Amino acid sequence: MGEDLSSAMTSVTLRVGDLAGEWDRTGLIPPDLLRELGAEGRLCAEVPEQYGGWGLGSMHSGAYTAHVGGLCSSLRSVMTSQGMAAWTIQRLGTAEQAAAHLPRLTGGALAAVGFSEPGAGSDLAAMTTTVRRDGDAVVVDGHKKWVTAAHYADLLVIVGRYEDGAAAVVVPADTPGVRIERIDDPLGCRAAGHADVHLDGVRLPADSVLGGHGLPPALLVTTALAYGRMSVAWGCVGILRACLAAATAHAAGREQFGRPLAEHQLVAGHLADLYTAEQVAARVCEHASRCWDEGSPDQVVATVLAKHVAATQAARGAATAVQVLASAGSRDGHAVARAYRDAKLMEIIEGSNELCRLMLAQHALSAPGAP
Repeated sequence: MGEDLSSAMTSVTLRVGDLAGEWDRTGLIPPDLLRELGAEGRLCAEVPEQYGGWGLGSMHSGAYTAHVGGLCSSLRSVMTSQGMAAWTIQRLGTAEQAAAHLPRLTGGALAAVGFSEPGAGSDLAAMTTTVRRDGDAVVVDGHKKWVTAAHYADLLVIVGRYEDGAAAVVVPADTPGVRIERIDDPLGCRAAGHADVHLDGVRLPADSVLGGHGLPPALLVTTALAYGRMSVAWGCVGILRACLAAATAHAAGREQFGRPLAEHQLVAGHLADLYTAEQVAARVCEHASRCWDEGSPDQVVATVLAKHVAATQAARGAATAVQVLASAGSRDGHAVARAYRDAKLMEIIEGSNELCRLMLAQHALSAPGAP
């Protein structure tokens, strides 16, 4: 990449400044800022340099993602969406499709990926969105819900039924038949641009289908979600680090009964729990990123484990931070209040806690030595 990771982190820190609370309250990150960051490759750091990206491996990308997650989970969510779109195009698309789309995603265009539907959340086998051939074109019909960053998107990567399997299709957001309906007042990541996407007879060139053919739904979903799960997991490490910093500063600086809060054993216990949560989440993410960078066969289960552990620890850790700050951290706009809401959402997106536990249980049962 053209600059070292430390400089990149400093640059994003300066751009965010103290604006994350305002973005959260207004529900909007300035689109010009997002396009600026996108044009600098800062929204999808793992795209190869030949397409204008930074070409980072998972470990370095994770460190960067955690940093952004500690600044603003809404911005990190947009970054996750952009990275998922790029990853899906890179993994499923042809060389020609990669060359056509990836430079756009590192050049300022914004993207979102549509999986969930009104009747198909974790059960993506139940999705009803269709992509059908019609001469030298394809026609897309369906309804996607809670699509992160769709409010900002120029390109939508939509997953639907195709031929005997499923496919991902690249849909320009301004195509006739596309309607994007903003979700008002989401619980967390309020400025991440969550929206429902309606697709009504959307006609596209046949080469909009990534790879040009149908894939088994499980393979397609696993491929696309893997990147998102890693990004969310590292973002949760950032949430925990922000909560730990806020809680320790408050506990060290505020006195109760003639002593700093940090000297009261029960409060010190909360700080110890927060530190433990951050360390556990960071170590499990590091393990998963090593699996990615080394091409380990354990990559899939390590990714699910990292997402589940980091999200669970972030939700608990954010609640602990609010408890330590008490009324000081209970007002809308405060970093730990925002983290409390954002972290809860992390237990739901990119595979709910329940789904992750089922997947981990299945792995345990299939492991050598299992009954």
